[in-house]
Amino acid sequence: MKSLVAALVLFSVVLTGFIKSEQTSEPGNKFRYRALTGNNPVKISWETLRDVTFKKKWYPEESVYMLYPTFGPNVNKLNGKEVLLTGYILPIDVESNLYALSAFPFSACFFCGGAGPESVVGLKFKKNGRKFKTDERHTLRGMMKLNADNIYELNYNIEGAEIAEE
Repeated sequence: MKSLVAALVLFSVVLTGFIKSEQTSEPGNKFRYRALTGNNPVKISWETLRDVTFKKKWYPEESVYMLYPTFGPNVNKLNGKEVLLTGYILPIDVESNLYALSAFPFSACFFCGGAGPESVVGLKFKKNGRKFKTDERHTLRGMMKLNADNIYELNYNIEGAEIAEE
């Protein structure tokens, strides 16, 4: 009996975790629903992402020294959290939908030698399709993922990225 009551309570919590978001014009779907998470995205600044130190580390697979990050406590708190970050879009490979977000326009970005690796964030978009131009300025929303070990990705990545309402 207790398990039945627990199941009913859980079921009612799940049902109340959805709210009416807006009407849609899709046939057979009068309303679109979004989950209530209780978590609003954390608006972060580029200054926040400077809470990191780097040391040179040898990577034998590429026969090169690269900067290995040690993330500070303020940045570690962001790992796995939904964030909002404003910056300049840098196309890496438009056909593969690979972009980065930079604290600075292209002429002063990390790849051009004008800033550190903490000033760029890799973008993994929720949807493919939109083509961005170099230096478009946007606020992006998505899940922050810290990366210390995969040398083929940036140290900061926003997964499920999408343009936030600006």
